[in-house]
Amino acid sequence: MLLHIDASQHQWFCDERWHDLIAILDDATSSIYYAQLVEEESTRTVLRALRQVVEEQGLFCSLYSDRASHFWLTPKTGEPVDRQALTQVGRALSELNIQMIPAYSPQARGRSERSFRTWQGRLPQELRLAGLTTLAGANRFLRERYISEFNERFAVAAAEEGTAFMPCAHTDLDRVFCLQHEGVVARDNTVSFARLTLQIERQRWRGTLAGCRVLVYEHLDGTLSLGYGAHEVGRYNSEGAPLSAAAKDGMKKAVKKRAA
Repeated sequence: MLLHIDASQHQWFCDERWHDLIAILDDATSSIYYAQLVEEESTRTVLRALRQVVEEQGLFCSLYSDRASHFWLTPKTGEPVDRQALTQVGRALSELNIQMIPAYSPQARGRSERSFRTWQGRLPQELRLAGLTTLAGANRFLRERYISEFNERFAVAAAEEGTAFMPCAHTDLDRVFCLQHEGVVARDNTVSFARLTLQIERQRWRGTLAGCRVLVYEHLDGTLSLGYGAHEVGRYNSEGAPLSAAAKDGMKKAVKKRAA
């Protein structure tokens, strides 16, 4: 099963503002599984889009994209991408065994380009008629109404019945769809990251983690966490302050509510 992901920059609100519409569509049926307006296509906005599709639909076989830097690293302009040097998006999909396929010509992206021409011709007028002028309002309109209407009008029937999506058995998508960075624990049981000092509390199973390599996870909700193998050894807000157990639960519930 092949999905396309792409973004289209346009004046979606019929004014001077430019935004990117990120869309994920089915290669076989042209069904839209995700469409949201963002200030700018980026690693974070792409990860958020992919996570929603995986959570709502399941795992798919492969993803077709352009060669933007959040998808691929290209050693020299015009040369093939480096398939061994993974971006954050590439690493996340690799963890889920989803193959990435790069586009090497505008013609190869014809499916998504044709879809975006339809979006550009229709969505601005729909937003104007609905009186929507904000990203939050427009994205709610897309989720609750317009994507289903778009699919009813433009998607085609699949050649066979059933779905090619597979259930996702991964238990911690927070650690998959995030930005990961390696770090080393200092002698005072802290990790330095982005001008922050993340203090690791004493763990019951180990006195100190000094000298150990850990992973710093930048989560899509703005929080940070530290992982040592399967253990989470710290969770912090965006300013590096430790989060209480109640705050952690609240963050997770808020993320699930936004996704719903």
